[in-house]
Amino acid sequence: MEWNCPDIFELSDGQFAVIGADRSEELQALLPADAGCGEDESIVVIPRAVLLSARADIPRR
Repeated sequence: MEWNCPDIFELSDGQFAVIGADRSEELQALLPADAGCGEDESIVVIPRAVLLSARADIPRR
């Protein structure tokens, strides 16, 4: 079965993982001057609705 749904989930160590479309090549040049993407990082895009629906599940601390 193929899975391709964007999602945000919390890892057991408290960090968050994001599943989304890798658009690093396309968006790298559009980053603000004070932002960067390291060699081991990617720019991942998720639909706005995914982040808004996850907001209630993200701890404030």
